[in-house]
Amino acid sequence: MKERSTNKRKMCWLILLSIAAALIYLFLFMNMKYFDYFMSLRVPKLIVMIIVAFAIGGASIVFQSIINNTIVTPCLLGMNSLYTLIHTAVVFFLGSGSIFVVQANLSFGLDLILMGVIATLIYSYLFKKTKHNVLYVLLSGTIMTTFFSSIQTTLTRIMDPNEYDTLLSSLVASFSNINTSIIVFSVLLMAAIIFGLRKELALLDVITLGKDQAINLGVDYDRTIRRLLLGVTLFIAIATAMVGPISFLGLIIANLSREFFKTYRHTTLIIGSFLIGIIILVGGQIVVERVYNYGIPISVFITVGGGIYFLYLLLRQRRVNG
Repeated sequence: MKERSTNKRKMCWLILLSIAAALIYLFLFMNMKYFDYFMSLRVPKLIVMIIVAFAIGGASIVFQSIINNTIVTPCLLGMNSLYTLIHTAVVFFLGSGSIFVVQANLSFGLDLILMGVIATLIYSYLFKKTKHNVLYVLLSGTIMTTFFSSIQTTLTRIMDPNEYDTLLSSLVASFSNINTSIIVFSVLLMAAIIFGLRKELALLDVITLGKDQAINLGVDYDRTIRRLLLGVTLFIAIATAMVGPISFLGLIIANLSREFFKTYRHTTLIIGSFLIGIIILVGGQIVVERVYNYGIPISVFITVGGGIYFLYLLLRQRRVNG
């Protein structure tokens, strides 16, 4: 009871901090004479940051529970590398003037369809062939990340330099140019995925007990893990297709949520990672816009901070195991 009340207080603080961060972002340095104009620019960015924080935060918590390891991140499934490969291949074969490059809605649809279909086919096949061994699937994802990155690097080396300049901006995660027309569709798609996986999500607390214990409690473990893994892949595909690859964000917010709440309840952990994600993304975007005047994308700060945090987690785990 004491732990639950403590976590409730912590959750309230996170909610207040996330609301404060959102309000600061919306109204900082605003000229009230141009209120409508400022809101038309800032509100869509804030909504997308909220969507991305929820998608990556929730997917990261679920993925870590599936793998039973807290220092892994869904980017190991290769979605970020697949995203960069798709964009590079479109520009390389069709040119920067292609309708799939110029039209933001078509570009988003192409990313989502290809990433969703390829990931579903690959991971469904691998999961079946490896006899539902999640670690083999994780290893395969790491190999595919290298494979996709190698092809993408080869294409950029022989690409026309002018085409590469056009491509470069789409390969870095950014909230500066938001396609507002995809927001509603993304929310509806995420809601449909959550509804379709509602039974599996309700079993997360049981799954973390281990395969044998979960099976003894009547859980169809292999089917549940397979469906959750595909849900994680689709969530990461949606977030990546919206703003680009943000490799370390999931690692940061998922582990901060676990350290902050110290509970096994996934509802608390997912909401916590979501709120921490909002604070980090909104705070980072304020720095990008107000300090660096859009000169440095937010993904740079997250990658640097995430790399340092990852080393900290490795060293801490080593001390615990040692």
